[in-house]
Amino acid sequence: MVPRQASDFAQLSALVKQAGLLERRRGYYYARIGVNLVLYAAAWVAFALLGDSWWQLAVAVVLGVMSTQLAFIGHDAGHKQIFASRKWNEIAGYVHSGLVGVSYDWWVSKHNRHHANPNHEDEDPDVDISVLAFTQRQGLAKRGPLRWIASRQAVLFFPLLLLEGFALHWHSIRHSGRERPLMIANVVVYLVVVFWVLSPVYAISFVLVHQAVWGFYMGCSFAPNHKGMPVLSAGHSLDFLRKQVLTSRNIRGGWFVDVLLGGLNYQIEHHLFPSMPRPHLRHAQPIVSEFCRQRGISYAQCGLFRSYGYVLEHLREVGASLSENGQRPAERLA
Repeated sequence: MVPRQASDFAQLSALVKQAGLLERRRGYYYARIGVNLVLYAAAWVAFALLGDSWWQLAVAVVLGVMSTQLAFIGHDAGHKQIFASRKWNEIAGYVHSGLVGVSYDWWVSKHNRHHANPNHEDEDPDVDISVLAFTQRQGLAKRGPLRWIASRQAVLFFPLLLLEGFALHWHSIRHSGRERPLMIANVVVYLVVVFWVLSPVYAISFVLVHQAVWGFYMGCSFAPNHKGMPVLSAGHSLDFLRKQVLTSRNIRGGWFVDVLLGGLNYQIEHHLFPSMPRPHLRHAQPIVSEFCRQRGISYAQCGLFRSYGYVLEHLREVGASLSENGQRPAERLA
């Protein structure tokens, strides 16, 4: 009896496993977590020492950046990249999510649905955003101010990201379930500390800058990965490998981009192997890209700024279709 030929993904998985790229990298994560926590704590120490000063806005920027770096660790823990034990990954995830005020349970549930069906207009929560439209159908379903925003979304995209941090806190409180008391406590303690140390004008400015930088950085880290790539609709016939590769985009740029985007720049490899430790993604990239080349599978990658160009072009096209009464449909893969 002739054995059934392994699927493309099974063959790729064998190559990746043979290269040892699914093994844990605890030393890397201990160092990364340690550096992040020291810098985060140092920023709060600086906040306490500076007192009532406009220099606090510089601290707010640092905290916005470090909040995002902490969120990247929470992301890795949610995918069980750090430890072999589910328990220790969850502990790391809850701690890091708690520090930045995002519900770990809510985010993991939402993110797992995204990974299962990336860029699917009916099943991916990351393309179900109230103020944006990624397909013409989504845009035409909007009414009132949301329709107005969607028709101008390319121009408004980056300004809207400044509000993403506030939105993450709100959704975490609203959808966190058993974590809700902790999410509320996080916001209350944060505001009490800020308004205790700073006078009202400085305090409000600090909060706005901190949350705007965090939200903007988070949005700019996740947006290039799928936005502007083909959108899937119900009934598509793609297998797992092609579904993940064709809807994802990698970002070139070396070690600096690796740190800046927390490994999310290897989005194709991350979607194919979500539990792969972050430092192994760069080593998996040539294996995956060559595998796709041999099988004629389109493998998208570009520079960081060009990726934002693709995002804005797609948003502009969908927005224009709304202004033109729906004459230009968004691209779909069926």
